[in-house]
Amino acid sequence: MIKYYTKACNFYYGEQSKYKVRKKTSIPIHGNDFISFDKIEILTRKNKRIINIKEINYLPKIIKSKINLDVSQISKKKKFKNLNLLNFPILMGILNLTPDSFSDGGKFNNIKKGLSHAKKLIKEGCDILDIGGESTRPGSKEIKLDKEWRRISPILSKIKKLKKNISLDTRKSLIMEKGIKEKINLINDVSGLQYDPNTIEVLKKTNIPFIINHSQGNPDTMQDKPYYKNVIFDIYDFFEKKIKLLRSQGIKHNNIIIDPGIGFGKNLKHNITLLRNISVFHSLGFPVMLGASRKKFIKEISGSNDSKERLGGTISTGLFAAMQGIQILRVHDVNEVNQSLKVFKALRF
Repeated sequence: MIKYYTKACNFYYGEQSKYKVRKKTSIPIHGNDFISFDKIEILTRKNKRIINIKEINYLPKIIKSKINLDVSQISKKKKFKNLNLLNFPILMGILNLTPDSFSDGGKFNNIKKGLSHAKKLIKEGCDILDIGGESTRPGSKEIKLDKEWRRISPILSKIKKLKKNISLDTRKSLIMEKGIKEKINLINDVSGLQYDPNTIEVLKKTNIPFIINHSQGNPDTMQDKPYYKNVIFDIYDFFEKKIKLLRSQGIKHNNIIIDPGIGFGKNLKHNITLLRNISVFHSLGFPVMLGASRKKFIKEISGSNDSKERLGGTISTGLFAAMQGIQILRVHDVNEVNQSLKVFKALRF
C-alpha cells in the first residue's frame, strides 16, 4: 500500500498572510495567521506533486482523507505547557556543563561560569534553558551517571531560582528522575528515547513534557557511514512509530516536541535534505525544534569561509526554519539569533 506524506509549502507572512487566511485562500501554520500556506506537496517514496489547497477536494477519496487529516494537523494550534508557541520561533539557549562539547566544551563547566552564562542567555531572550552534563558530539564516549549528575546538580539548584523553563539534556532515566525532583520543566533526550529502556516509564510516571530527537546510532559511531533509504520518510516514520508506542504505553499528553536531529547520524546530503523539507514534520501534529547551531554541516557548505563560531550559518539556517514555521530553535548565540529574528520579522512580517 502506498503511503502518502504532506508537506506545507508556498508560505505567506505578516499582513499578507492574515489577509489570505481571512479570505480562506491560505491555511495558518499551527493556528498562527502570521504564517500560512496555500500549496501542499504530496509525497510518496516514488513520486511527488504540488497542488493548491483548493485542489484537495478533487483528489481520490482515499488520498483526500489522508491529506485532509495531515492538513488539520499542520493547521491546528499547538499548545505546550508554559510556552507561547504563537510567538515563533522561540529560542532554547544551550548551557553545556561539559569539558568536551563540540563547540563550547570547557567554557562553562564550573558553578560560577555556568550560572553567569545561564543568566546571560536568559537576559538575551531565551525561553528555555537547556542544560546538559554529557557531550553527545560525534565521536564522544559515554560517561558514568554519577559524573554526569555531579556536573549538573550544583548549577541546577541555582538556576531554578531564575524562574525560567529548564530543559535537561540527558539520555539516562536516573538523571531524568533526579532532575524532575529538582523541578525541571522539560526532558531533551537526544537518543530519541532509545538509549535507556526505562525512559518511557519515567516519562509516563511523571507526566513531564519531553523532546524526541532522531538519532541514528550512538555518538561514538553515528557518523560512520550513516545510511537511509530516504532520510525524510525514514525519520518521519520513526517519529510516527515512536508516538504510537508512547500512546500504547499510556503517555496521552501532547506536551511533546520533535527534533529531526541535524548531525546525529547524518551526512551533509542528509542534513541539507532535511532542512529543505523540514516543514513535512508539521503534519505529525507536534511542535518542531531545530538544533543546527554551529554544526559541522555549516563548515561543509561554507568551505574556506568557515568561522570558528559559525554564527552566519546558524543565523541563516534559523531564518530559513522560521520561514517554514518551525517553532523552536536550539542555539548557542541567543542574542545574535534573537536580533536576526527581530529584524527579519520587522522587514518580512
